[in-house]
Amino acid sequence: MVVADLHVHTTNSDGALEPDAVPKVAAMAGVSVVAITDHDRLVPFLNAPVKEIGGVTVIHGIELRVERNGQQIDLLGYGVRPTEALCAEIDRLQENRIERANEIVERIERRTGVTLDIELQPGVGRPHIARAIEQSAIDCDYHAAFDRLIGDDCPCFVPRRVPSFERGHTLLKDACGLVSLAHPLRYDDQDRALSLAAALDGVEYHYDYGRDVDLQPVERTIRENDLVVTGGSDAHDRTLGRAGLSEAEYHRFRTRCRRD
Repeated sequence: MVVADLHVHTTNSDGALEPDAVPKVAAMAGVSVVAITDHDRLVPFLNAPVKEIGGVTVIHGIELRVERNGQQIDLLGYGVRPTEALCAEIDRLQENRIERANEIVERIERRTGVTLDIELQPGVGRPHIARAIEQSAIDCDYHAAFDRLIGDDCPCFVPRRVPSFERGHTLLKDACGLVSLAHPLRYDDQDRALSLAAALDGVEYHYDYGRDVDLQPVERTIRENDLVVTGGSDAHDRTLGRAGLSEAEYHRFRTRCRRD
C-alpha cells in the first residue's frame, strides 16, 4: 500500500494539478503523504519544509536537473528551506527555460510553417510545447511531437543549461533535509547515474517505468551505501499514488530527513 507519494508535479512546472489541489487529490487517492517536486521551482504556498493540509502531510520538494560528464540526471530535494543561493539558481534556470522554449518554438514554426498558440512562462518545458503542437495544425499528437520534433535527437531540440552535479548537490544539500537520485533506470548510462548516488542521501526505488526493469542494481546501490529509499508516481497528470513508499519506508525517510 502506498502511504507516501514523494514525486508529484503541478502546474507550477509541467503537471496538470494546481498546487493547492494536491492535498485533496492525495486524500482521495488514499495517500497520506505527498511531496510536491516541481522542476526547478519551489512551491508558492508552502512556507515550511513540511506542512499538514487537510489531513495530508505535504512535503516541500524540488526536482533539479544537473549534469556530470555529459550525462544529465535529476535530483530530488525534500524538506526545502529556501536559501539565497538556491533561489538565485532557480531564477537563472527559469530564464533559461523561457529562452530555450522560445528557440524551440521558433524552430518548429520555421520547419512546419505553423504558428503555435503557447505562452512562455516560468516553468515552461517541452511537455507544454508538445501539448501546443498537439492542438495545432501540425499532424502530431503529444508523443509524436517528441518522436519527430522536440525529442533529444530531433531537429527542433535545444539543450538546457543546467548546473553541474557538484553544484546542484551542494545547493540542495544546503537547502533540503534529504537529497535523492530520481528514477535511476531512466538514464542511458544507468551504472554511471547510480554511482553518483553514493554521494547522496537516497535513491528513488519505487517508480513506474512503464516497462519491466531489473531493480537489482538499485537495491545493491541502496544496500552498499546505506541509502534511504524514496519513491513516487512522478505524476504529471491528476492521478497520485501509482508508486511510493510503504509506512515503514516512510518512517525511515522521515527519520533520516534532517529537517521537518
